[in-house]
Amino acid sequence: MPRLNVLIWHIHGSYLNALARVDHNWYLPTKPDRPEGYLGRGTTFDLPQTVREVPAEEVRHLDLDLVIFQTPRNLFHDQFEILSSHQQELPSIYLEHNTPKPDAVHTLHPAVDRDRALPRRPDVLVHVTHFNDIMWDSGDLPTTVIEHSVAIDPRARYTGDLARGIVVANGMERRPRISGFDLFLKLREQVPLDIAGMGTESLGGLGDVPYRHLHRLVARYRFLFSPMRYTSLPLAVIEGLTIGMPVVALATTELPMVIDHGETGFVSCDVAVLRESMERLLDDPGLAGRIGANGRRLAQERFGIARFTRDWEAVMDRARGADPAVSRLDERSPLSVA
Repeated sequence: MPRLNVLIWHIHGSYLNALARVDHNWYLPTKPDRPEGYLGRGTTFDLPQTVREVPAEEVRHLDLDLVIFQTPRNLFHDQFEILSSHQQELPSIYLEHNTPKPDAVHTLHPAVDRDRALPRRPDVLVHVTHFNDIMWDSGDLPTTVIEHSVAIDPRARYTGDLARGIVVANGMERRPRISGFDLFLKLREQVPLDIAGMGTESLGGLGDVPYRHLHRLVARYRFLFSPMRYTSLPLAVIEGLTIGMPVVALATTELPMVIDHGETGFVSCDVAVLRESMERLLDDPGLAGRIGANGRRLAQERFGIARFTRDWEAVMDRARGADPAVSRLDERSPLSVA
C-alpha cells in the first residue's frame, strides 16, 4: 500500500499507540490549551517518529489523503474548524470506540447523518468489537470490525509475585455505572485490590502511571480485574492477556466471546463467582500462571499487531477506493510541519 498522510485527533491514547504502528505519516492537530482531541503526542506514550504534531490552524495546508474521525465533535465541529473545503471532501473513516448510548439497540450512529449536515459521509464506519457492530444502528453506512491490538513494552512479562489484584481504569467516578465503580468498591472490601489510572489518587490508587511503565508495574499483581459493565472490550484486558496475566471480568458485551471461563481467564455476571475466582488465583500462584499463559497465547493469536495492521491497511484501501477520483499515490516522505 502507498504511504498515506493521515489526520487523526488524539482521542484514545492507548488505541492511538497501536494504530500509529501502521506505517503511514500520522498528523495530530494541536491547540495551546490542549482541549479534547488536541493533545498532540502527549507525554505518556512513546509514539513512533511518523506521528507528528501540527498546529490546528496549519492543518488546512497539509496534503492529506485520509481523515479519521472518532467523535461526533470531530465530525460535526472540528473538521469545519480546521479542514479546508477540499480536505472535507477527502476519503474518511469513522473509528467508533464505544458501545451505543443511551440505548443499547436503538441508538442511531451519528456518522449516518440522515440530516445531511456533512459535505461527505465517512466512507467506512469501523467498530472495535462485533458486539458494537450489531448494537449500533448504522443505517446504510458501510461498517467493518477491526479488533483491538496493543503496542506495549515487550519486556513486560507477568510474574504475579504480589498477592493482590489490580484494576486499570481512568475516571471511574465520572461514569460509575458503566465502569462498575460500585463493584470495585464492594469487592475491594473482600479481596485485596489496587487501582491505577487517571483520578485514582482520591481512591488511594496509584494515579496515572505513564504507559511506558504501566505494564511492568501491573505484571507484579496476581490478577487483573475489569469491573466494566457496558463498554467496548477494555484495552486493559487485552494488555493483561498480552503479558500473560490472568484476567477476571464481567461477562458482558464482547468479553464472553474472548475469555473462556476457567481456561483463558474468569468471566461471570455473578459477583460471588468473580470473588471466588479472585480468591482461587490469590491462593494458587500455579493456577494463575497457567491461566495467564493460556491468555497470552489467545492474545498472540487474536490481538497481535501484525493482524491489526493488515486489517487497518485493508480498511484504508477500502475507504480510498470508495472515491473514484482518488488515484493511487507514489511512496512519499512525511510532510514538513512547522
